[in-house]
Amino acid sequence: MTVKEIHELAIAFGKKNDFRMEEEIVRDLTRRKQKYEKLSDDEKELYDKDLFENPYADTRILYDSGKDVKRVLAGIDIETAEVLLADRLGGIDCLIPHHPVGKALARLDEVMHYQADILEQYGVPIGIAESLLKLRISEVSRGLSPRNHERAVDAAKKLDMSLQCVHTPADNMAAQFLKQKVEKANPRYVSDLLELLRTIPEYCEAIKLGMGPMLFAGDENRRCGKIAFTEITGGTEGSAAIYERLAHAGIGTIIGMHMSEKHKENVEAAHINAVVAGHMSTDSIGMNLFLDELEKKGVEVIACSGLIRVSRT
Repeated sequence: MTVKEIHELAIAFGKKNDFRMEEEIVRDLTRRKQKYEKLSDDEKELYDKDLFENPYADTRILYDSGKDVKRVLAGIDIETAEVLLADRLGGIDCLIPHHPVGKALARLDEVMHYQADILEQYGVPIGIAESLLKLRISEVSRGLSPRNHERAVDAAKKLDMSLQCVHTPADNMAAQFLKQKVEKANPRYVSDLLELLRTIPEYCEAIKLGMGPMLFAGDENRRCGKIAFTEITGGTEGSAAIYERLAHAGIGTIIGMHMSEKHKENVEAAHINAVVAGHMSTDSIGMNLFLDELEKKGVEVIACSGLIRVSRT
């Protein structure tokens, strides 16, 4: 496969597993093109035209060596150390991190708008969802501003090693995987939900490593009520002020990857159960589902950097 083919495959699976309808994704991409047409010639010159076809600003080709990809080193995080590891291992054609680096990290905040669409599907009015997320998105944007985004990219370029990241598409795949599994089992109590998660191989391995699914808020003996998957995809942690609105919308339990103390306090105040499935392990589910697709096409996958590799092919 080529780097471009891998990127296009990631975008295709991202769209396929997106919580939004295809029409909404097309509408968003069309709106970007309309905004572009209104720009000055100088502004058009600087515009990131990849985003005309790619709905996910955090999923990019960061460096393409031009070589065919037969063997990849994939991990949750790929930094300079992993680039050097790939060089030491030898025979690695491409590095594929889950977490974005380079310009994909610099624009991570842009995919957070997607969270508003997910929240709306769970009963939060879109105006409220967008208003609360606006403050959080600006906070994330400011936090990203001083980061040294290009370290890993520069290292990959020096060693002429392709580098691309797959973030929101893999998170979409993980979210849909968990949603289908949980809704099929229909757990009644929070304890039932935790037991269900512990049957998933990535979470089983995470338990052995001391980072399995945990109850952050609520009680195992409570009933789950309506379960929301609002904190699996959409860039990074959203607004801490959203939980009261989710409670009013009838949500009894949320499943997420990770949760700050402020978010935990607000979940408790809203009387919602919060199950934190695990960050590296949930990211691993999404990446594994995508990497399985690469293996089907003859690409060899080597896992590193926190990726709990489980093949379902």
